Formats: sequence, C-alpha cells, structure tokens
Amino acid sequence: MSLSFLDFTFLDLIDIVLVAFLLYQLYRLIKDTVAINVLIGVAAIYLIWKLVGALQMELLSEILGQFIGVGVIALVIVFQQEIRRFLLMIGSTNFTRRKALIRFWRMQGSEEEAAVDYSELLKACEGMARTQTGALIVIEGDSKLGFYASTGTPIGAQISSNLLESIFNKNSPLHDGAVIISGSKIVAAGCILPLTEKTNLPSRFGLRHRAAMGISEKANATAIVVSEETGEISVVNNDNFENKISIEQLRHLLQGQ
Repeated sequence: MSLSFLDFTFLDLIDIVLVAFLLYQLYRLIKDTVAINVLIGVAAIYLIWKLVGALQMELLSEILGQFIGVGVIALVIVFQQEIRRFLLMIGSTNFTRRKALIRFWRMQGSEEEAAVDYSELLKACEGMARTQTGALIVIEGDSKLGFYASTGTPIGAQISSNLLESIFNKNSPLHDGAVIISGSKIVAAGCILPLTEKTNLPSRFGLRHRAAMGISEKANATAIVVSEETGEISVVNNDNFENKISIEQLRHLLQGQ
C-alpha cells in the first residue's frame, strides 16, 4: 500500500513559506483599503462558481465561468495601484544589504562624500512645531520624485531652516503644498501629492497626514508632517507611521536612513 501522497519534502516546505509570505505582503498592501472588499467579492464569486459547478448547475456555471475567464485582466485593472506598490516594495524597500553595499562603494569612490546634514531641517521642524505651523516635507529615498516635484515650484536651494519656515508660513502661496528634498537640497515647494486610500485613519489626521501616507505608499520616501492644530510631529516611511515624536527621535530616524 503506497502512501506517496503523504510525501513531504524540504522543497514543499519552502513552497508553503513563500506562498504564505506573498499572501502576507498582499494583505499588508490592501488592508484598511477598499481593495480588500473587492478581493473578498472576487473570492466569493470564485467559490460560488466552484459550488454551482459541483451541483451541475450548467447555466449559472457557464456565466460565472466566462466572468472568471477574464478575471485576471479585471484584477490587473482593479488592483493596479496595489500591484504597483507591491512591485515597488520588491524592487526598492527592505533591501538594507543593497543600500549598505551602495554606500560602501560610494565611500570607496569618493572619500569626500559625507552624510546629509539635517540640522537645518530639524531646526525648522522644531520651530514650526513650537508655533504650530503646518508643514509637509518629503525626503527622497531610492525612488526619484521628479514627477511630484514638477507639480510644484522649483527651488533648488540648500536646506535652510529660515527658508523652510518661510515656505510654510500661512501667508506664503506655497504653504499648502509639500516640500520635496533630495540630498541636501530643497528641490521644489508647493508640490501636490497623492492621498492614501486607507479608511481607518483617525479623524484628527488631515490632508497633510493622508498625503504623507500616500507618497510613502507610492515611492520609497520619508514624509515629515507638522500638525497645524497641535504642533505634533509625525513621520511616515513605507508602512511605518510614527506620531507625536520628539526632535531627538526625528533626528534618530533621519540618521537611520
């Protein structure tokens, strides 16, 4: 009597672990968004199709079969943002070894290249938090933010606390948009960012917080928000959201990039 169907190899274990990892990453991408409701609906239709097929309900099975047949194309259209975020995550995030290797080769190629000094940025955030001046600052990571920078006004200046506080002054025409920083330079101000689709954010979080989460979902970037209502500082990077942080905590987060 053969029990070959119970054979379980090391490759089977790897297969299960990889599938579980991909499903977990998929869940992280679509949780708290309307996309998860769409996914549940698609899964329900698939289960109904299998059920009516087993019950030999030929007409309904044929109709649902035609729908399932074009399901892949439909899923690509419906989940295009989530697919983009997933590919971006695979290509640019959580690869600390790759970033360390890049930094190593940069150090070997140019000994004069130093880490970015964020002291002026920290000084500006501290001042704006004290005066409850609303601000949204995005620091470019591996993903280039040229498209979003093009929606604002080019600046091209070194990071300066006075300049940042002037930009976000309530009488400035650029105070409603975001400032994009690349390296040690302010690239543009008054930039328009995408809003997150997450629906579980507390009501006290306004458009700046939603835009900070939106840009972190679409690009590898760090977004800093200073609340106009409370003066609290928040930082968003990928799926990490830090609220009510101090200047020292912000300094530590920026140095860890």
